[in-house]
Amino acid sequence: MKKAFTLIEIVLTVTIIGIISSFLIPKFTDDSLKKAALQVIYHLRYTQHLALIENRFNTDDKYWFKTRWQLYFSYCRGNSDQCGYTIFSDKLNDHRGNPDPSEIAVNPLNRNQYLTGGAAGNELIHFEDKEATKSMNLGQTYGIKKVSAKNCARAKRVAFDYIGRPIVGNMRTMKSVYQKNRLLAKKCLITLYKNENEQITIVVEPETGYAHLL
Repeated sequence: MKKAFTLIEIVLTVTIIGIISSFLIPKFTDDSLKKAALQVIYHLRYTQHLALIENRFNTDDKYWFKTRWQLYFSYCRGNSDQCGYTIFSDKLNDHRGNPDPSEIAVNPLNRNQYLTGGAAGNELIHFEDKEATKSMNLGQTYGIKKVSAKNCARAKRVAFDYIGRPIVGNMRTMKSVYQKNRLLAKKCLITLYKNENEQITIVVEPETGYAHLL
């Protein structure tokens, strides 16, 4: 008489094979994309925090609203060695839209460093400098080669007003305090790329500015 396997025997066999395979098959999981995205989310929320606690209003500068805190991506066009971002606020009466060292936020975890992976503008802080926050160089730290932005202007920057609402585009082109067409109207989608097949997207919500993974 021909013997057949019982259902229990089959289940046990499959389970054992699965356990053995989990030890034999090498792990290829790379969570550097997610780590990079979560770090950017944290810094977006910190930028919003700075905008909320620091009142930029000043009667000596009629364009004071151009000095709002913003997070700005720079050099993220395919160069994995230099793709980074900066948190800064332009000085009063100086609204060039590019961060000088004196305009960059100080790293709250290390007061000897600034919140930049390397600044654009006059570039007095470079990616290699000890004053830079190395993890904000997404290229060298996480292998990010490119950043794209949808619904948040081609400038790849997000600023926040005095009640925490996200504003898009370069602050230097703002014309008034309540310029409605500059308030984020649709979900801002910021995508980090390691290559065309490895990417992750961050969402910044309109009105609230809440940042989260897609």
